[in-house]
Amino acid sequence: MNNKKKFQTPDTFVIIFFVVLAAALLTYLVPLGEFQTEEVTYTDSQGNEDTRTVLIPESFSVVEDENGNAVREGVSLFEPGGGAGFLNYVFEGLVSGSKWGSAVGVVAFILIIGGSFGIIMKTRAVEEGILSVIKRTEGKEILVIPILFTLFSLGGAVFGMGEEAIAFALIVIPLVIALGYDAITGVMITYVATQIGFATSWMNPFGVAIAQGLADVPVMSGTPFRLAMWVTFTLIGIIYTTIYAKRIKKDPTSSLSYESDAYFRKDFEKTSIQSSFSLGHGLVLTAILLGVVWIVWGVVYHAYYIPEIASQFFTIGLVAGIIGVIFKLNHMGINDIADGFKTGAKDLVPAALIVGMAKGIVIILGGDDPSMASVLNTLLFSAGQLFNGLPAEVSAWLMFAFQSIFNFFVVSGTGQAALTMPLLAPLADMAGVTRQVAVLAFQLGDGFTNLIVPTSAALMGVLGVARLDWSKWFKFQIKFQLLLFALGSIFIVVAVMIGFY
Repeated sequence: MNNKKKFQTPDTFVIIFFVVLAAALLTYLVPLGEFQTEEVTYTDSQGNEDTRTVLIPESFSVVEDENGNAVREGVSLFEPGGGAGFLNYVFEGLVSGSKWGSAVGVVAFILIIGGSFGIIMKTRAVEEGILSVIKRTEGKEILVIPILFTLFSLGGAVFGMGEEAIAFALIVIPLVIALGYDAITGVMITYVATQIGFATSWMNPFGVAIAQGLADVPVMSGTPFRLAMWVTFTLIGIIYTTIYAKRIKKDPTSSLSYESDAYFRKDFEKTSIQSSFSLGHGLVLTAILLGVVWIVWGVVYHAYYIPEIASQFFTIGLVAGIIGVIFKLNHMGINDIADGFKTGAKDLVPAALIVGMAKGIVIILGGDDPSMASVLNTLLFSAGQLFNGLPAEVSAWLMFAFQSIFNFFVVSGTGQAALTMPLLAPLADMAGVTRQVAVLAFQLGDGFTNLIVPTSAALMGVLGVARLDWSKWFKFQIKFQLLLFALGSIFIVVAVMIGFY
């Protein structure tokens, strides 16, 4: 008789706990460091002047006590008064930031989107629409993958789509599962596609445009090289996803998400008994489409971000609920709108909690303000010193590797650009690397690792929608991640060799 217990992969909450523990230990080993900062003016992607606070690379200093010894503060176990003790990381992580970003803004964003789509799902318009698509695409289901992957990749490249993928995953993941694939396929063609577009973008206003401005590189420059890069990586993503999806369709049980996908499969089994696409269902889907157009217009022309987009999705959900009540979709009454919102928000509570817990890692390390003494500042400066005296190709590759690692701590593209580009731009000059290559290392390192780091709010939100544990996603994604890193390394070296500027 075999009494051996099967190894159980740790839950995402458990993984983050131990990462926070490791960060806490670092505070006892690494001294506090700080930079001086300055306001710089740069030209954004719209041709307008903007200002941002950035660090001064040569101003770094280790904090010393009255005896001249480096200060290693060491995080306390518990800190009263709203402090950042080890046991405070969950609450402090959840309430950090502002409505404009991680964590509290993203947490609210996730809950509102979950509630809004809970109303939409209450109408069953999405399920009926998916079943209609299945009937119309019978035998051609595989075409869904390249079409959607390309569209989402364009979204990431053109207007920096990231958190928005959470909302679209609520529709796409049930669709691909109904087509015979799995939730992982849905994550690939939504969130992964957006981040490939984000990483290889030639015009993303929230990433490459800001990095170019801060590095004193003409905004929108280097477009031909980046366009070629976008086409290459998008095509590789499509091929990889298509091969994987075909394998899953042949044997659904081979999927790492097969058990968690049962939630979606059962829902479609119920729906398929009485499937009838009506005018009301069509109006709900039209409202969603018009809402998406409104969101894209707002982001591109008016720089809408988390507060506006959350309210836009709430409006879409409200309109869908009203249509559902008028047309009695799924026997809806006025209270069903409230019930749908509560159910949808409840389903995404774990994803929202993970966002706050992950932000706790950075808080334990002292935060990401370069002017405040922190362990993170010391790690940032120490990593920057690795490039001195190395060949240009090696220095550029180390910049790429550094940005990939640093993205674990500061996932925000704009935040990471403000912290690292002022440091890497002058280092690039000393290493014989063009500043355009330094920007390239930033965007590839930032974008690609967004696909796997558990500190990414958008990733954890999408995985929450997919009902997929991060550990299972890591097991699937690591091979593709290594492929992206290898190809990214090749593009970095080629960029150095051709003098990309």
